[in-house]
Amino acid sequence: MPGLLLGDEAPNFEADTTRGKIRFHDFLGESWGILFSHPRDFTPVCTTELGRAAKLAPEFAKRNVKMIALSIDNVNDHLSWSKDINAYNNDEPSEKLPFPIIADSKRELAIKLGMLDPDERDKDGMPLTARVVFVFGPDKKLKLSILYPATTGRNFDEILRVVDSLQLTAYKKVATPVDWKPGDSVMVIPSLADEEAKKLFPEGVFTKELPSGKKYLRYTPQPNP
Repeated sequence: MPGLLLGDEAPNFEADTTRGKIRFHDFLGESWGILFSHPRDFTPVCTTELGRAAKLAPEFAKRNVKMIALSIDNVNDHLSWSKDINAYNNDEPSEKLPFPIIADSKRELAIKLGMLDPDERDKDGMPLTARVVFVFGPDKKLKLSILYPATTGRNFDEILRVVDSLQLTAYKKVATPVDWKPGDSVMVIPSLADEEAKKLFPEGVFTKELPSGKKYLRYTPQPNP
């Protein structure tokens, strides 16, 4: 099945959305972008996911991230479903969400991007879209992809954390360790020599001693963006 690999450029597709027709590259502009797919409108897990995404939209906007969802239903269904999503959040049940939803009723975009779940099908036997997350950088290239089955809801707080890591490591010569959160210490990348690391990170580089004697666990306080 076709799909996207890390480093691939996002296809510049045209699509109908809840905010009219878009061309994807124009929609992204110079921003980071998140494209996340859903199996179907008016379904329980999807409703909770879009509700959480709507709540976190201001946090993504602070990070210069544009969000856009995709489902295999049409625009009218998306707009009607948006009322339920807002009601789930205990907000005014309007058709407006802080991000557009792509209509992909023919599954053309889902097939092109490798988003279909072969194990989940609708009443007509057609495959539904899986829970895919694509994160694109300002260069329109894929920086991260996450694939969940239709039966497992995603953690949007984790997606926000991942964006923080991607943006930090895109501009600083560091990597983020396991369970890292913004403000925690980060790791100096292995390709950076000790002398250069000392110059780049004036707050200090701290090396953990290991039985192997290899000094590869090098930490430094998180640098400013």
